[in-house]
Amino acid sequence: MPEIHVTPKAVAKIREAFAREGASGGGLRLGVLGGGCSGLSYQFKYDTLQRPNDNLFEFDEIKVFVDPKSMIYLDGMTLDYKESLMYSGFAFDNPNATKSCGCGTSFSA
Repeated sequence: MPEIHVTPKAVAKIREAFAREGASGGGLRLGVLGGGCSGLSYQFKYDTLQRPNDNLFEFDEIKVFVDPKSMIYLDGMTLDYKESLMYSGFAFDNPNATKSCGCGTSFSA
């Protein structure tokens, strides 16, 4: 069974972002797109509907949708939110990434 993990800190930040945008229902769409400085980049956006073939994950009432093709690259990934003096934002800990770029939003598998 494929798995995605979202930390409680990331769930709280996702909930805040949805509230700011007035988003109700739906969930977070995680995916992989071709492009970026390492070959693949993460897709991360609000989506109003779950698609029929999506993998559905739920974390403290936040739904996460992942399409089957992206699941190949994201299985076992953990989405976190990190804050430091130099960087604040979502961080992808992906065991399938063999290389990632400095910005953390692009990788190769």
